[in-house]
Amino acid sequence: MRVALDTSFLVYAEDINDRHRRDVARDIVCRLPRNETFLPVQVLGELFHVLTRKAKRRAEDAREAVLGWRDAFAPADTSYAALLSAMDLVVAHKLRIWDAVILATAAEANCRLLLSKDMQDGFTWRGVTVVDPFAASTHPMLDAVLSDASPE
Repeated sequence: MRVALDTSFLVYAEDINDRHRRDVARDIVCRLPRNETFLPVQVLGELFHVLTRKAKRRAEDAREAVLGWRDAFAPADTSYAALLSAMDLVVAHKLRIWDAVILATAAEANCRLLLSKDMQDGFTWRGVTVVDPFAASTHPMLDAVLSDASPE
């Protein structure tokens, strides 16, 4: 099952904000299938911004972190069609534009899951279900992905 990661998930994995969520995020990262996990390019850009602005990391260090994520999981480019779909999501579902771009890009990459703390848990659009990986109970789809993953 294909999975996309949202900026909020990577922020926690980068040890910004909350140590418990950092541990959960890093455990999930280790168990995700490498060839079935994608990073919308929008996420990588947002992560760079958070690392340099909120976490006050040097741009060089933030760049290395982003490139490390890019090396771990395949980037998913934003197409013009994804942008059009994102605008439709904003109009129909009142999502913020950049969240909508991430969701639309995940759909174009044929992902079934989008791991996000910031979007509505359980929201499904074009076959992509948003799952909060930090929820009290693990979503069955995430559980299936993690139980199917072979340890690396």
